[in-house]
Amino acid sequence: MSQTLETPEVLTSTVTSLAPTWNVVVYNDPVNLFTYVIYVLKALFGFNDTEAKQKTLDVHQKGKSIVWSGGREEGEHYVSLLLDYGLTAKLESVEP
Repeated sequence: MSQTLETPEVLTSTVTSLAPTWNVVVYNDPVNLFTYVIYVLKALFGFNDTEAKQKTLDVHQKGKSIVWSGGREEGEHYVSLLLDYGLTAKLESVEP
């Protein structure tokens, strides 16, 4: 007599979670000139003249501007560079 063994069903699921997004934010300050901020944004982020001017205008009029979004480590690096240039910058988490 032959006995048949049945293999139990195994349910699996895969959960994929994306790493949170972080924003590099430049804040207005009373020290840096408009032209200097434009220069720094172009040098660090490769913005063209129009983009850099708009971001700098946002900083001036709104008090801050998001200049980059992405992963935490790279964001920390950009904040460090901005601080080295004398700008006021911070890394902020984007809420899901």
